[in-house]
Amino acid sequence: MNYQLELEKILKEEEGKTPKLLLHACCGPCSSYVIEYLNKYFDITILYYNPNISPQEEFTKRLKEIERLIKEIPHENKLELIEGRYDYNEFINISKGLEDCPEGGERCFKCYRLRLEESAKYAKENNYDYFGTTLSISPYKNSKKLNEIGEELSNKYGIKYLYSDFKKKNGYRRSIELSNEYNLYRQDYCGCIYSKEEKIKKDKEKGF
Repeated sequence: MNYQLELEKILKEEEGKTPKLLLHACCGPCSSYVIEYLNKYFDITILYYNPNISPQEEFTKRLKEIERLIKEIPHENKLELIEGRYDYNEFINISKGLEDCPEGGERCFKCYRLRLEESAKYAKENNYDYFGTTLSISPYKNSKKLNEIGEELSNKYGIKYLYSDFKKKNGYRRSIELSNEYNLYRQDYCGCIYSKEEKIKKDKEKGF
C-alpha cells in the first residue's frame, strides 16, 4: 500500500472541513514538517507520550523543544500540546526478552504499539476524529509496520487512523531544513537505552 496516497485520499475527503487530529510525536524535528504539512487541514493536538526515552533529562529536553516549536511555527488552525505521562517501566516491561534485538526489529515494533495504543485510546476518549504519529518521517522507522499497527488499533478502538509515510515528498529533508531554521535540538539516537548503546558501539567501530 502507498501510505502517502492513502493520506492524500483522506485529505481530499476532508476538504472544506477541519477535523480534530491527535498526533503522537517523538521530538521537535520530526514534528516540524508534519505540522507544516497537516495543520492547514486539521486542528492538531500533539501528544508527547514517549516512555521509551532515557534518561528522563532527555525526555524533558525533547519535550521543551516541541513546546518551543509550537510557539514559533506558523499555523493556520488550532495547534496545542499535551504532555503524556513518563514511566520508563512501561517501556522496560514491553522490552523484556528483546534487550539484544537490533534496532528496527521486534522491540521497536512493540514500542510503536505502546505509543500508538495510548494515542488511539486518548483520541477515542476525547472525541478526536483521527489519531496518527510523526514516526513515519524517520528513515529508520518501518512505515509499513507503523501503519499496520495503526489500522489494527483503529479497528480495536473505533477511531480513524491517519495513514502516513511522511518521508515521501521530501518530508525528511524538509524536517532537516526546518530544524535548522528553528535551531532545533536533533538527537543522535532514537531514544531508548538500547538505541543509545547501539549508537555508541557503531561510533567506536568507526573510530569516533
